[in-house]
Amino acid sequence: MAERNKSVLVVTWTQGQPLESPQNPLVANYDIPLDYDVPLDEIPDTTQGRAFFVATIIIAAVLVSIMLVCGIGNCLFIATLARYKKLRNITNLLIANLAVSDFLVAVVCCPFLVDYYVVKQLSWDHGIILCVSINYLRTVSLYVSTNALLAIAVDRYLAIVHPLKPRMKYQTAYWLIFGVWIVPILISVPSAYFATEQEYPHGSVSHDNKIFCAQIWTADQQLLYRTYFLFVLVVEFLVPVVVMAVCYTRISLELWFKKVPGFPTEQLQRRLRRRRQTVVVLIAVLVAYVMCWAPYYGFAILRDFYPALITRERNSLVAFYIIECIAMSNGVINTLCFVSVKNNAAKCFKGMKLAQWHGTSRTNIAMCKMADEGDMRTSSLRVTEQV
Repeated sequence: MAERNKSVLVVTWTQGQPLESPQNPLVANYDIPLDYDVPLDEIPDTTQGRAFFVATIIIAAVLVSIMLVCGIGNCLFIATLARYKKLRNITNLLIANLAVSDFLVAVVCCPFLVDYYVVKQLSWDHGIILCVSINYLRTVSLYVSTNALLAIAVDRYLAIVHPLKPRMKYQTAYWLIFGVWIVPILISVPSAYFATEQEYPHGSVSHDNKIFCAQIWTADQQLLYRTYFLFVLVVEFLVPVVVMAVCYTRISLELWFKKVPGFPTEQLQRRLRRRRQTVVVLIAVLVAYVMCWAPYYGFAILRDFYPALITRERNSLVAFYIIECIAMSNGVINTLCFVSVKNNAAKCFKGMKLAQWHGTSRTNIAMCKMADEGDMRTSSLRVTEQV
């Protein structure tokens, strides 16, 4: 599921003089903070050299993978869910939020990002409106994905740890989905408000200029930005990760260490195996999310709170490229895990291909019924077996 990051590439603070001919886009045409204590002639050009070239190749491969895997995979999942009403259980509806947000990023954002990062090498030529829109959509997508993963974890927790309690009704699920989207839409407004274009000189010999597209916070907004960043870090990363970890810990204790009452029939054993497989996939998704996004947030803290630590480094931009690639790859991992591996929509898609091959829709309908009835046979709590 597609690339989703907050993309605050440039945030610097000072009352000093702006750069005359900056070589580093991370500090281009911005005031150098007083705590940098770095002479201008010691700021390296991070857009030149073999390391930058390699980073450009890597980010191109990642963006193309996102467009192919997340674009095609999520499109097929959404189409299958829209066509077959029987697949629209609460779990699949929650997964659909991931699919929709990441599909939009793969189709709308990634082509522009390929041009910006790879073709033009940090030069934006598409106007201020698209600059604002792409920044905003990427930010919303990240937070929607985080909230959807959190909702799925809570849904699994209630279904497995408290199976006797009434399941979530569809009306409640729709309100939950509304919250999954409205919160990111609101808290991402600053990413659109402060996104802008900034022209900066490129190259020490030529007088060519490039246009940088990023969020720009002025010096007098330092406290506001840092407050906003910490708020987002807590609300959209730390708290969701802690809650998901607690949910999956309780689920694991329930499935692996609690003795099942009654005689262990083959049906109960099969249901237990299915539940354990599902939970293993969900835990893997959580681990992948943390491993992908923790380095990004960590680099953002260094960049925005301790910029002097990375200013002297020639490969600081290359490091950011690699870290951003790791973060973006999380969308591909989610797509493969949720859409292709552990979901009945994949079975229905196979049925669609068979139906096209045989020229009839009977095979397709039969495959969907088999996937649907298989869950009913193995569990009285049908939704808990799907994800």
